[in-house]
Amino acid sequence: MARKSSTSAQKATPKKPRTTRKETPVAPAPKQKKPVFSAGTWITVILLIGLVGAMIYINRQKKITAAAITPTNLPANLFADETSNVSSIEIKPATGDAVKVTRDAKNVWALELPTKAEADQSMAEAGATQVKALQVTGDVTGKPEIFGLDKPVYLITIEFADGKTHNLEVGDRTPSGNGYYVRVDKDKMVIVSLSGIESLLNLVNFPPYLTTPTPTTLPPTETPVPPTSTLAVPTIEVTVTSTP
Repeated sequence: MARKSSTSAQKATPKKPRTTRKETPVAPAPKQKKPVFSAGTWITVILLIGLVGAMIYINRQKKITAAAITPTNLPANLFADETSNVSSIEIKPATGDAVKVTRDAKNVWALELPTKAEADQSMAEAGATQVKALQVTGDVTGKPEIFGLDKPVYLITIEFADGKTHNLEVGDRTPSGNGYYVRVDKDKMVIVSLSGIESLLNLVNFPPYLTTPTPTTLPPTETPVPPTSTLAVPTIEVTVTSTP
């Protein structure tokens, strides 16, 4: 007997309508402006500048080392061949006032620059003595700009009683710090002892005035006096009556 299969009709369950959420639009976050140069960029720039400066310094030192420096056996006087006395010394710094002292026929020193005045004889004579005592410790060859002689710090002009004149251009200090590079008469470049040059340059730092110049006093200004009043003062007559 055939089995009766009963299929119960499944009632379709009604589907609930989907509720769509209305999402509120979110405003995009404002973009943060990035700095033009970040901290890392600045650090890189600073390091690069320092590296370039170090390379320039090292390159300069290499050039100085490469330049031929011939040390002398013993320090020699720069003006050993000059037998006459120093008659004039003029020192022109790259910045500032020049100083010049001259010796007359009576062997008396006078200050010509920065102003004409009587000179301290001992200070001026000490400068002349220092000129004759300048010591050369070595000769150098190379381009003048290597030694700072393309733009000298000081120009020293020295005249002697026999009429000879010599010009000294003072450049950089040596790497060891014991001398200055000096070019003599736009020709020979030498190293002159530090103490000798600095002692001579004291004439610039302390001009040899006999007395410290005092500022000129201004003439006194007259204070106008207001005119006095010429009003007539009334005369009061007083009658004195004597009692018997």
